[in-house]
Amino acid sequence: MQNLYQETKFIMNKYHITANKSLGQNFLISEDAVSSIIESSSITKQDLIIEIGPGLGTLTQQLLEKAGKVICIELDTKMVNIITDRFSLYDNIQIINEDVLKVNLQEAIKKEKQENNFQNAKVVANLPYYITTPIIMKLLEDKLDIESITIMIQKEVAQRLLAEPGDTLSGAITYGIHYYTIPENVVEVTRDSFIPAPEVDSQVIKLNIRKQPPVKVKSEEKLFKIIKLAFMQRRKTLINALSNGNLYTKTEINQMLEALEIDPKIRGEKLTLEQFAEIANFEAK
Repeated sequence: MQNLYQETKFIMNKYHITANKSLGQNFLISEDAVSSIIESSSITKQDLIIEIGPGLGTLTQQLLEKAGKVICIELDTKMVNIITDRFSLYDNIQIINEDVLKVNLQEAIKKEKQENNFQNAKVVANLPYYITTPIIMKLLEDKLDIESITIMIQKEVAQRLLAEPGDTLSGAITYGIHYYTIPENVVEVTRDSFIPAPEVDSQVIKLNIRKQPPVKVKSEEKLFKIIKLAFMQRRKTLINALSNGNLYTKTEINQMLEALEIDPKIRGEKLTLEQFAEIANFEAK
């Protein structure tokens, strides 16, 4: 029986494929990593799976065996042809040749749940490094009817997503992740688990979608605008960072922080999600 490395090389040779650097393609050849992704996703026949960037179909095969249906979203036409050919005998696969940022996933999930009575929808993806953050934030901000997102991403980005808000490693995206999900570390995947090997290690994480955010805000848009401002110039004090965004004057920020008992010299990166929510909800008396 072929191992995953031999199988991947065989497929690449058969279809005359080389990894497309501009699309961030690195093909996974670690059976342990595949097992970790599949197991942590907890897939059953009652599940609809959205796989983003299936590539050669390394994960796809196991997803098809375990899930009720798999919708593969793949931008590269060459990869679409390969997975169409590879999985032609499966009747529970749908392939969309499109940029995931342009696909109406809300509609696709709603349709599948209504027609096939799936209990849950889950996202599974080995994301290209260069577009990781836009894809994750689109999935979350669109408030899709999904239970979880299991993704393999660059280790450095994973650490930022897993960090607690206010920690050294946290960034603006950390707060978004904790607002919408409960993140969970799955496994680290070394660079030699891919061909070609990328220059950095990867990590598999699982984002469990919250039923309700941990804080209540009057305007999510305002909350995330404030967080973004605070991190755009993260070495600045919160007063200076927020005064650059045309939301408040320095006097208003001073008064607000005093009323909320937040240190006026604090930097935004030190605030908790709860404190950012207090600022977003604050109304001067």
